[in-house]
Amino acid sequence: MTLFLKIDPGKPDEEKLAEAVRILLTGGVTAFPTETFYGLGADAQNEAAVEKIFRIKGRDFRNPIALIVADNREVSPLVEEIPAIAEILMQTFWPGPLTLIFRAAPSVSSRLTAGTEKIGIRVSSHPVARLLAMHLAGPLTATSANLSGEPECSSADAVIRTLGDLPDAIIDGGLTPGGSGSTILDVTVSPPQILREGVIPGNLIRTILRGDGPRPPGSPLF
Repeated sequence: MTLFLKIDPGKPDEEKLAEAVRILLTGGVTAFPTETFYGLGADAQNEAAVEKIFRIKGRDFRNPIALIVADNREVSPLVEEIPAIAEILMQTFWPGPLTLIFRAAPSVSSRLTAGTEKIGIRVSSHPVARLLAMHLAGPLTATSANLSGEPECSSADAVIRTLGDLPDAIIDGGLTPGGSGSTILDVTVSPPQILREGVIPGNLIRTILRGDGPRPPGSPLF
């Protein structure tokens, strides 16, 4: 039976958070709110837990899964390098809805990278998501809490309707903004490339990086 945990993002209950983290540490999957939609969280260092995410979503193993970490310092062990341009973006937009694509360290599961040898990472600005990553003391998967190809969920009730009792736990942290997902930016290429324009507009990123002129998603920044 799925455990239902109601947690106020403004005043998180430590006991309920601890229970959610216990589930994650023992290989379980927990749905949780983020600054965009609800996500499906698993211990990204637990291969069996990651595979459970794929089964719940009905997701193709050829699709990578991004990660949430507690702070900028947790990026280095997961990547081969942090380009200077990424450092600027991390300092500017994190915590927040910007997923940066790095070259993955050899220790990162190929299930997460889908064989691309790249990994998406962000620091979430949602209190619950960030606290889960902090207490897990490691990367948390950040794929959307839905069936693959179906609409994302912006409430715990929508997660229940969509996934039923498939997750081991569902955290009800209230409504999330919905609308757009995180902006995804690949910093492994030069110039960096927007793979998906989401909450953070590409024009704002270009301004920060001293770029010029509007370009459509999927085009180089410079």
